[in-house]
Amino acid sequence: MEQTKKIKATSKSNQIKDKFLDLFSKYSMVIILVFLLVIFQLLTDGIFWRPLNITNLVLQNSHILVLAAGMLLVVLLGHVDLSVGSVMAFVGAIAGVLMVNLEMSTWLAVPLCLIIGAIIGAWQGFWVSYVGIPAFIVTLAGLLMFRGLTQVVLGGQSLAPFPSIFQKISTGYLPDILPGDHIHLLSMIIGGTIALLLILSQWKAREKRRKNLFEIENSRTFIAKAIFTACIIIGVTYIFSSYSGYPIILILLGAIVFVYSFLTNRTVVGRQIYATGGNRKAAELSGIKTKRITFWVFVNMGMMAALAGIILAARLNAATPQAGTSMELDAMAAVYFGGASTSGGIGTIMGAIVGGLVMGVLNNGMSILGVGVDWQQAIKGLILLLAVVLDIYNKKKKIS
Repeated sequence: MEQTKKIKATSKSNQIKDKFLDLFSKYSMVIILVFLLVIFQLLTDGIFWRPLNITNLVLQNSHILVLAAGMLLVVLLGHVDLSVGSVMAFVGAIAGVLMVNLEMSTWLAVPLCLIIGAIIGAWQGFWVSYVGIPAFIVTLAGLLMFRGLTQVVLGGQSLAPFPSIFQKISTGYLPDILPGDHIHLLSMIIGGTIALLLILSQWKAREKRRKNLFEIENSRTFIAKAIFTACIIIGVTYIFSSYSGYPIILILLGAIVFVYSFLTNRTVVGRQIYATGGNRKAAELSGIKTKRITFWVFVNMGMMAALAGIILAARLNAATPQAGTSMELDAMAAVYFGGASTSGGIGTIMGAIVGGLVMGVLNNGMSILGVGVDWQQAIKGLILLLAVVLDIYNKKKKIS
């Protein structure tokens, strides 16, 4: 009898342990992000969570999050793009020439810069997809070429200032309904609406799974998750509303996350990208045009790098020859730390965004604490290595 009780207790303990490990494996980056937010709040004596600092955190890392969204699709195919930092600088230089030197309208210059980014992506995508040159080599050549062209366009000097309307892309805020010094009402309304829509979406997904006879969480778990989601969104919204409200760039990031989430989860193209990255030969045998998929993914990456370059130029209010330096490393670190596999086929847009936020929180928190740039680079390098080790560990665990 006692033997049976011990066996049951051991079995229950193992089940709890397996559930905990599975939960950590799925939400490890979210857990780490929350841990860092709490630690830096304590270490900085409450400075970290101040509305001004949180707003600056988003503004300072917005271009990296945009890059991470585009880089995710490239990594899903099992490739990398080393040229994005140089493309950012080159497009920023073109934007400077158009708006500062030629005084072109921002409404015309920005779409033109995005088209240039797409053309650059098409150039690199052609060599990778149709000629068969490894993406590492093609994009390394792009890194050198577009960095050099940036110097040629700018003549080694910076161009400034940009028109005020262009600066608002990165430093502007949503207007409020009521003027005066108070909580930003429009942002609070938007935050509450987003929370409600997310909860409704989760409920519809749960009902769909129930009707299809799939396993679903119990009502208490669902309600707890819904309340947690609402508290997080409204709490973050309140922080922004206590300063100047939602930054315009945050709305743009939200739109990008929504579009990429829909693309990767709800469309045929998204499934084809995952299939191509998971097993290219099997994807080709099943009728997927892998070369065309690869080509358009690099076109997308070029356009996203252009958008990131525009955002950075707007924040700096200048086109500089050194803009975007090492940004390709930050983007790849965000994607890999967010759970993407180095061999392709695994990764999510939310994971990439959370990974980018982890890198941004580390940079911001360590800067407040007075940690030098050299140590910041060393710590980020260590985190990237740990992310890859975690990926390999999860793969071995699934196989076993």
